[in-house]
Amino acid sequence: MTVSQKAPLDLVRPEKLIDPAPLYRELRDQDPVHWSDLAQAWFISRYEDVVACFRDPRLSNNRLQLYEYQFRDVGPEAIPAFRQFLQGQMSMKDGAEHFRARRLANQGFTPQALEAMLPAVRRITAELVDRVQPLGRMDVVKELSCQLPPLVISEMLGIPAPDRERFITWAQPFVDLSNFSPGTDLKALALRVEEATRALSGYLGSIIEERRHAPGPDMLSRMILAQQETGASQEVLLANAILLLFAGHTTATDQISNGLHDLLKHPDQVRLLQEDPNLVKSAVEEMLRFNPSVPFILRLAAETFELHGRTIPQGSMVFLCVAAANRDPSVFSEPDRFDVTRSDGPQKHLTFGFGPHNCLGANMARREIQTLLEQLLQRMPGLRLDEEQPPRPKAPNFLFRGFDSLHVRW
Repeated sequence: MTVSQKAPLDLVRPEKLIDPAPLYRELRDQDPVHWSDLAQAWFISRYEDVVACFRDPRLSNNRLQLYEYQFRDVGPEAIPAFRQFLQGQMSMKDGAEHFRARRLANQGFTPQALEAMLPAVRRITAELVDRVQPLGRMDVVKELSCQLPPLVISEMLGIPAPDRERFITWAQPFVDLSNFSPGTDLKALALRVEEATRALSGYLGSIIEERRHAPGPDMLSRMILAQQETGASQEVLLANAILLLFAGHTTATDQISNGLHDLLKHPDQVRLLQEDPNLVKSAVEEMLRFNPSVPFILRLAAETFELHGRTIPQGSMVFLCVAAANRDPSVFSEPDRFDVTRSDGPQKHLTFGFGPHNCLGANMARREIQTLLEQLLQRMPGLRLDEEQPPRPKAPNFLFRGFDSLHVRW
């Protein structure tokens, strides 16, 4: 394997992650199929190549072995519930197995189901904004971003209102797993994730049994019906119900924070939205394109193949750089400019992936961000970043981008 080694392009170095946009540009221009010695992985960065890789069946989504390697010092016998969760969830499957597992949740994200959820999204958003509006300032992460997605997915699943705060607590170890940094006690983290998985499995298992006998209009009842139609096991049903909660908490939380930060850094764009509320939908797409909460999406090479003359061996980790693809000038004009009026295919961004594994909750995430943005613009017309309390980004982590705190005032 002969590849050029260009240390300045190594995206896993913390100092390179504060503002990675120049590196994305260098990757696309200089080394679009890049091997990183530090990450021991390939990075694909041009838009057309990322799309092709999303479609390529030679790249597998089954990453179970990576988790097992990550927790090798813990031992599989210490985390049986978490391993069962990983084995059952749709995001770890390919081909027909993935299709069958995805069918469990599909009906909860149809256009009709999402339309039916809109009143609840508006209500939950309004309640959150009601709490903070009189204060004149807040931490977006604490008061909005970390609250809205898990409350919405809990509503969709039909979780009783008094229990929803528990879901936020149970989801936290999964959030920490996504954002761990060097020095993290992985053994302690693995045991916390195992404990949370057991708690979620036990709670959801009892709810599922109730819904089998008394189904409702909620997503969990639809998943039970789909389970009966597909013959999926109870373990697969539980794994994908937990996945929906976890995925709706982590990536959506960071995406809300990232998008609002980028918007408020550009007061001229805020003014455009205030003058023309019809721009909100395109603003949401720009917030998604500009700074994805998941900049790189991992695949494993199921067989050896070549891309632009580079040989990618079987078993290699391949990171599809959606954040770099979202800034590809062959697709987006002036890609490094944040523009809520962007008209050059705003939904062409790859923030939610592409192809059979595209994010199932993409349109719900769009609705959440749009509803929140509309509420903030209407009820907090002076909304701006709080200069007295600068934003605090999460510890550099090339897999996830977000904020520990994002203070604003109005």
